[in-house]
Amino acid sequence: MNAMDPRPLYARAAEQIASLIGTVRPEQLDGATPCTDFDVRVLLSHMVGGTRRIAVIGAGGDGLAVRPFADGVPDDGWSAAYDEVGAQARAGWADDARLDALVRVPWGEAPGRIALAGYVMEAVTHSWDLSEALGRPLELDPELAEFALAIAGRVLPDEGREDPELPFGSVVPAPEGADAYERLAAWMGRRPLVTV
Repeated sequence: MNAMDPRPLYARAAEQIASLIGTVRPEQLDGATPCTDFDVRVLLSHMVGGTRRIAVIGAGGDGLAVRPFADGVPDDGWSAAYDEVGAQARAGWADDARLDALVRVPWGEAPGRIALAGYVMEAVTHSWDLSEALGRPLELDPELAEFALAIAGRVLPDEGREDPELPFGSVVPAPEGADAYERLAAWMGRRPLVTV
């Protein structure tokens, strides 16, 4: 992991999110998501805000000073807002030196490549959240889920998740024959929405 470059995976995760956001219909914005405190609109706000945060971190700024939610985005502006912060993230992480630079993220200080791998995990998890909320409109990239699951297994042990401030529930059983996204969601303490 110390020699890994997570930027290509992050780019693929961002493309997947952009594609999903492009399928959102206005009547879906108030719909439930597997993130029990978020409806679709709040999840989109978090995805845009979290991307802005990792863009600032990549550019050498203090990501912790960036609120991980986007304010003031009109209901028809989520695709444009995500595209804008996605371009900022690509620019912020373009310099190879950022991969070895120590950066501050919400869970502590880490080399850039480790921090960005953590944001791949977050982006991929939220891709599943959004996909579930939208009724699974697109096929998701299973390689991204396998990577995110490997990272989650390393950095998010099942023990100690009782803290209500943590955004992850206790691990739940994955259904038999679960694919990589279902296993990732279960590890993150999420349950699928019932879809019709």
